[in-house]
Amino acid sequence: MSDIDLAALEAAVHSLPERIKGPGGVVGLVKNGEVILRHAWGFADLDKRVPMTEVTLIPICSITKQFTCAALLDVVGDPARLDAPLARHLPNLEDRRPTVADLCNNQSGLRDYWALTVLHGAMADGVFSREDTARLFARMRKTHFEPGSHYSYSNGNFRILSDLIEGAAGKPLAEVYRDRLFGPAGMETAVLASDTSAPLNGVVGYEGNETVGYFPAANRIFWSGDAGIAASLDDMLAWERFIDRTRDDPDGLYNRISAPQPFADGTPSRYGFGLARETVDEIALTGHGGALRGFRARRLHAASERLSVVVMFNHEGDAHGTATAILRAALGRADAPAVKNAPTPEWNGNYLEPSSGLSLRITTTPAGLKVHFATSSEDLAVDADGIARSSSMTLTRDGDAIRMERPGENLRVTAHRIPAGNRDDIAGRFVSEELEASFEIVSAGGACYGAFEGFLGKGAMQPIHPVGRDVWRLSCRRSMDAPAPGDWTILVRRDVAGEVCGLTVGCWLARKVEYVKAG
Repeated sequence: MSDIDLAALEAAVHSLPERIKGPGGVVGLVKNGEVILRHAWGFADLDKRVPMTEVTLIPICSITKQFTCAALLDVVGDPARLDAPLARHLPNLEDRRPTVADLCNNQSGLRDYWALTVLHGAMADGVFSREDTARLFARMRKTHFEPGSHYSYSNGNFRILSDLIEGAAGKPLAEVYRDRLFGPAGMETAVLASDTSAPLNGVVGYEGNETVGYFPAANRIFWSGDAGIAASLDDMLAWERFIDRTRDDPDGLYNRISAPQPFADGTPSRYGFGLARETVDEIALTGHGGALRGFRARRLHAASERLSVVVMFNHEGDAHGTATAILRAALGRADAPAVKNAPTPEWNGNYLEPSSGLSLRITTTPAGLKVHFATSSEDLAVDADGIARSSSMTLTRDGDAIRMERPGENLRVTAHRIPAGNRDDIAGRFVSEELEASFEIVSAGGACYGAFEGFLGKGAMQPIHPVGRDVWRLSCRRSMDAPAPGDWTILVRRDVAGEVCGLTVGCWLARKVEYVKAG
């Protein structure tokens, strides 16, 4: 167990306003069960000049998920007890239904419901009510992989859990959180605030950056289970102290939700019960990030060091990187030198991964590779052996094939270079029977655009870019949820005469949605 390097910690904390520019933020540390640092800076509301403080309520976004899972275990014990009621929430699912444990571990294979709002025509600043949730789940017929076999982040997993918990407890989730978690942990002001349309305690979340400026973010979404908790820094530090107090209790809630959760084939998973697992300088960490439009948060817990870090911003700065830097500073760890082996240009290009139906886009940089596959780009360093690596992904090039391993998802696949020669005959209206929604592609002055339409409305037109032969890309950088789904891959299907007859549309969060050409 390491001692705290107070000088390095103070220097790191004091540098945050300049390193992570934005309206405001808070940071805190707990060591050996005691708060050793709590610091706030900037403003909760720039226009009204409301300062950010250690008691300002801030949405903790997806950090909520671990509280949802802890509440589930405290209410019912064994998640399997709720497997039967789960069927009511997925009435039209044709593939094998996941278990409640699969939901807790993001192994359900259910497409993320926030990504699906894009396909149903939602506008980024639109309203999403509690009733809309059931309408989305009722339309789910397919999983995008066999439950238990892989990992894929799905907010819907935890939204369903919230309803299951309320049914089992016979009371609203807000009361379950309060009675079973917030009260025992000493989180005196934490609350479930499902309606994000009104600021809590005067805090405003901001989009933008130093280049374009900062402007208030609009959120008109009902959250429950997947997000929705608002807490102050002091509340979150109370949670970390509660974790430390119960560290030796095998039945303690945090010990239960942080127990390793394998995949169905026995492979260890990096995610379970609302907690992600990672390693920094060979120190095992559990924690989770949070992202709501205008807010970012991260908490990390190093059990071996009895050390926890909490970071929350009311803007869209890098909370994960900040929490990691604060952790390393507290432990007196120097920043690791960057590995820079310039990759060969043969890496450049677009590849298709057939099992997911998603494109893999690789661009070389002086420091390595920039890879687009999931919701955002990832930077990989090319080692001396010619293999590209990051903490989440390994790529090996074999001519026009790329072998990709993503251990956190239990995914080992091969993607093949997409041949050139796209045809621009894809304009038309396409219908998804599964979603009861449509997708219109138009050609406007030689450029292609697409717009989705469904029960949530008529979505905005978005540019569609050619990738290769019968492969196109629609980029979605802003949607109801944050972060947005990212790149949607559009695969064109043709009939025997070579005419376009349908499309397969998917992103990392929602794969292989089938459309047929109408008319």
